[in-house]
Amino acid sequence: MRSNNCTVTTSDCRKEDVMLNQKQTILYARLSRDDGEDSVSNSIQNQQTLLEKYAEDNNHKPYRLLYDDGISGTVWNRPGWKELISEVEAGRVQTVIVKNLDRMGRDYLRVGLFMEQFRELGIRLIVINDGIDTARGEDDFTPFRAILAEWYAKDTSKKIRAVFKSRTEQGYHCTGSIPYGYIHNPENRQEWLVDEEAAAVVRRIFQLIIEGNGIYQIARILEEDTVLIPTAHWKSSGQDCNVRHHNFKDPYRWSGGVVNKILQREEYMGNKILRKNYSESYKHKRKATPKEERLVFEGAIPQIITPEMWNNAQRLRRTVRRPAKSGEPPYRLTGLMFCETCGAKMTHDRGQDYSGKGKHKNDYLCPNYRKGTRECTMHYIRVPVVEGLILDTIRKVSYYVCNHESEFIEKVSQAFSVKQESAISDSKKRLSKHKRRRDEIDGLIKTLYESFATGKIPEKHFENLLANYDGEQTSLAQQIAVLQAEVDEHGANIIKTDKFIELVKRYTDFDELSNKMVNEFIDKIIVHEADRSTGKRVQRVDIYLNFIGNFVLPIQILPSTAKEIERQKEAERIAAEKAKQRKIKSREKSRAWREKVKGTAYHEECLTKRRAEYAEKKKQSA
Repeated sequence: MRSNNCTVTTSDCRKEDVMLNQKQTILYARLSRDDGEDSVSNSIQNQQTLLEKYAEDNNHKPYRLLYDDGISGTVWNRPGWKELISEVEAGRVQTVIVKNLDRMGRDYLRVGLFMEQFRELGIRLIVINDGIDTARGEDDFTPFRAILAEWYAKDTSKKIRAVFKSRTEQGYHCTGSIPYGYIHNPENRQEWLVDEEAAAVVRRIFQLIIEGNGIYQIARILEEDTVLIPTAHWKSSGQDCNVRHHNFKDPYRWSGGVVNKILQREEYMGNKILRKNYSESYKHKRKATPKEERLVFEGAIPQIITPEMWNNAQRLRRTVRRPAKSGEPPYRLTGLMFCETCGAKMTHDRGQDYSGKGKHKNDYLCPNYRKGTRECTMHYIRVPVVEGLILDTIRKVSYYVCNHESEFIEKVSQAFSVKQESAISDSKKRLSKHKRRRDEIDGLIKTLYESFATGKIPEKHFENLLANYDGEQTSLAQQIAVLQAEVDEHGANIIKTDKFIELVKRYTDFDELSNKMVNEFIDKIIVHEADRSTGKRVQRVDIYLNFIGNFVLPIQILPSTAKEIERQKEAERIAAEKAKQRKIKSREKSRAWREKVKGTAYHEECLTKRRAEYAEKKKQSA
């Protein structure tokens, strides 16, 4: 039985015979999956037999066999080949023997470089079937054999890519890998089934980030609860399609990178994603395919996570929340608060309060103002105020939804249509303007070339102008692509009132905000600068809710449930009690002051003044 990527020593070559300072003969064999019909004749066993017989018959001893099984000749980090080169560089090789030149590799430039290296080091190269033996002089046809080998690899690669492209366009997977949370159907490997044990972990990871945990916090939680990492889970369940090796030190050691990768998998929404990677040629490494060029088959696999939860998780995953220097966890509104003037994400201020009482601030303010650049104003707002507004907004909108659902759907749809028409109109105007400028630059560049060709402008001016036009054209191309995407997105966008109604019905009874509520209800919060023109500080705050945006209630929402009424009465009772206590305290303070000054000259002066005022008022009234 063959074992992949192995290195072996023949029985005739004992370890004591291959001393570190003794030259040896290396027999090298390679078999690739792309050998096609030649795979039988090129099998490792056949190559080994041929190479050993040649070495024995021609007295090339001691010899050692190195081989790579199942690896393409276009890959040069093959274990067997790397060991051969290390032996060559260590000066322990006298002769290298291969069956065919293409067994060394299918890149004629690299094959030529290795052959030149062997020649410079005085190493003899023998290619049995091609009749090459460097000890007998150069073979003029050798470079052409290397080129033919590369042409074969290039042609094979082109055919394989064509097959893969055809299969992916039909919705077929071309690899055996599968995301954590799914398993192959034993009867049809193209069909994916939900791995319930792993899917439960996936759902928990998404739930944990919705609750306000970061990816490293999630990793620690899973580790503390002794949840198997994906590799360990695949090994314990007997799945070997995803992992080439099962090497791990701790089966419960989750990393933030693994959690982040799980959160990014679009397959959990039930979408089959194909053509994720591509390579320009077989010589280049694979790259990630641009998102717009991927093949997406919606609903082709079982869904584990709803699209709404997945999209919400992406926003939270990308939000950087740094803990305070005091060790306090990051605040939950970070990443949701935006300055209305400059559009920057507002920063949470937890510094020392200026009152000198040892208290800490709990505010949000514009980062551009905080940096002292004077690019913006403060836009200061306290966290308790924002949270109160959020809670009040959610409570009122929830009440409106529960009691006026049909009216709510109608109002939201009307508002969305107006906003959508305005957004599309604005995007189309800017798109048309950028396209006209792009066409204008095309004409200017053509004129510029003609002027340069006829000698009307010097080369220096030509290069500067061309560079400026080229930069502007590149920028316009990017802006046109973004605007076109916005127009297409607006055209396909549909307000999701049903999703918001479903969300509201999950929170029918709540007294305070939770991290989960904030992350599920709030899309963003726009904070305006405070207005003090009336003598009072008035500040506008726009709260955008998920699925419905900045919805303005058409009527004054009043509490209707017994619990709401009781809560309002309790608040009024507490306010009245506080007012009463303040009044009593004020009277006691006044009484204490009068007792203190009684009998003093100041007291007599005050009494005289009050008597005079009283007499004056009485005189005026008479």
